[in-house]
Amino acid sequence: MKNLFVFLFFCSFLSASAQYDVTKIDRKAVALYERALQLTDANSYKESIPFFQQAIARDERYVDAYLSLAGVYGQLKDYDQSVAFYEKAFALDTAYTSDYWLPYSINLAGKGDFEKALQTVNKILAKPNLHPTTKKAAEYRQKCFQFAVDYAKTHPTANYVFAPKNLGDAVNSSESEYFPSMPVDGKILVFTRRLHNANEDFFASEKTATGWTNAVPLPGNINTSLNEGAQNISQDGTLLVFTACNRQDGQGNCDIYYSQKTNYGWSPAFNLGPNVNTDQWESQPCLSPDKRDLYFASRRFGGYGGSDLYVSHKLPSGNWSKPENLGPEINTAGDESSPFIHADNQTLYFASSGLPGYGSEDLFVVRKGADGKWGKPENLGYPINTIDHEGTLFIEADGKTAYYASDRSDSKGGLDIYSFELRQDVRPARTLWVKGKVFDKKTSAGLPSSVELIDLATKQIISKLQTDETGNYLITLPVGKDYAFNVARRGYLFYSDNYSLKNKAADSTYQKDIPLQPIEVDAAVVLRNLFFDTKKFDIKPESEVELEKVVQLLQENPTVKIQIEGHTDNVGSAADNQKLSETRARSVVNYLIEKGIRPERLVAKGFGATKPIADNKTEEGRAMNRRTELKVIAK
Repeated sequence: MKNLFVFLFFCSFLSASAQYDVTKIDRKAVALYERALQLTDANSYKESIPFFQQAIARDERYVDAYLSLAGVYGQLKDYDQSVAFYEKAFALDTAYTSDYWLPYSINLAGKGDFEKALQTVNKILAKPNLHPTTKKAAEYRQKCFQFAVDYAKTHPTANYVFAPKNLGDAVNSSESEYFPSMPVDGKILVFTRRLHNANEDFFASEKTATGWTNAVPLPGNINTSLNEGAQNISQDGTLLVFTACNRQDGQGNCDIYYSQKTNYGWSPAFNLGPNVNTDQWESQPCLSPDKRDLYFASRRFGGYGGSDLYVSHKLPSGNWSKPENLGPEINTAGDESSPFIHADNQTLYFASSGLPGYGSEDLFVVRKGADGKWGKPENLGYPINTIDHEGTLFIEADGKTAYYASDRSDSKGGLDIYSFELRQDVRPARTLWVKGKVFDKKTSAGLPSSVELIDLATKQIISKLQTDETGNYLITLPVGKDYAFNVARRGYLFYSDNYSLKNKAADSTYQKDIPLQPIEVDAAVVLRNLFFDTKKFDIKPESEVELEKVVQLLQENPTVKIQIEGHTDNVGSAADNQKLSETRARSVVNYLIEKGIRPERLVAKGFGATKPIADNKTEEGRAMNRRTELKVIAK
């Protein structure tokens, strides 16, 4: 029995017209044609092409051979060739080939000619007495092609060049490779490889100045004789979340697991447990850069469609919360899958078959607003999205270098991993990162601590993470905002800094080791996120984040008394500087009193320009001298 492909593209003998008479085709051409059909029945499409070509060479009137060859090229996604052979067939006999307008329109769309594809499908729908199946298929394509035409009008992409580059033999093989991901430094690519078309394992390749190293299985105990797939590596490279199916410790068919990087390789898998996993299908996990949010796809009951996207939050206990559905703006009656949260922790990419698009499954982007809520998903557009299935997208910290899996014409075999440059308007924020170690200033011992990155304008926490047991941390910095950077641990003065990336791109990665001071008499810290206008003492709104940390410190240590010290540079008169430093210190104390801190625990003192910590001859030095400090005066 012929399959659907053969039925659509090869069975055309029922409506022969006077112009085209298949009985008059050269017999040797027919024999070659029939041999080609046998190969297509066996899914050997590439091998069938020479036989179709030979049949046409024997008899250039052979319409069925042109149509079948067009179908084969469409199956191989060589849409230009497919369209060309359909048009050759149409030129020979328009009546006999009229049933092929629909596949012709699909291949037109495949090559990006959506205007002509829409015109063609509109002609089909204008025909009377269409078969219901044909009408339904044509209406679906009409909707997709109309979307493509409209999208092109509102999203000009004339200067965008989509040129996916195969990562080459070091990464790709005759097997299928997919689900690319990498830590924030972009030095290692981790991906899934399907071995012998059966077992899935994890492999890694290192990026060098000359290209990629030969991929090797991940070391340790993470790969097994069972399937491991759909993995995502954390931004700091220490944690891997992935999907495994049909395991003895599973909650259902497919569950989400994690593995930790150790000195001996990757640890055995740990099931995330019943809060995350159910007796249904859970898969395709992705960690936020601070490892506090886990995004994944699930077919659990209560969703909006087949597969929905969910997020689970890391609890203070270390367990994961009950997952939250991302809601009807993102999830549809179709399937949503392959979530990827970028290093900026504000931009989510995913695949959907239910949102308007080009057909099959498209890639979308949705951004988190200042209120912490997700906005409206946006289709990534052609040529990133096509009439075919898209998925497994990953984007580097630079916001423009993207990776995805595809079975393009230059594939080494099955799915290969490609890189390409993401179009400007669908990029996330360029993201840099700070890494270092938190330690005790007196003993130099590493300190497990809490690290926060806060948007100064919105006061929204962008990232919040815990260092490892030895105090090491990595936190991402999306360019385009001004941030407060806070490090805290009970029993110590907090550390604060700020990164002004709103109007300029930072030059490089930040390496910052942070000494925390034990809370003791004379311990002091500069309040670097406390801001005043020039020559004024009114506290600017973006200072609230910092001052709330001071309030928290005093609430957690109810016997501590502090002195708020104001300092200036040496510009202006000494009297004016003294007065300004005093009034600024008093403004801070008044704020703390308004927040419920008892006045007797607070002292305000100004020092003017008498205690510089840098050279006043440079602007950089003067900026360091203009500061407010917190000093412990009683414990």
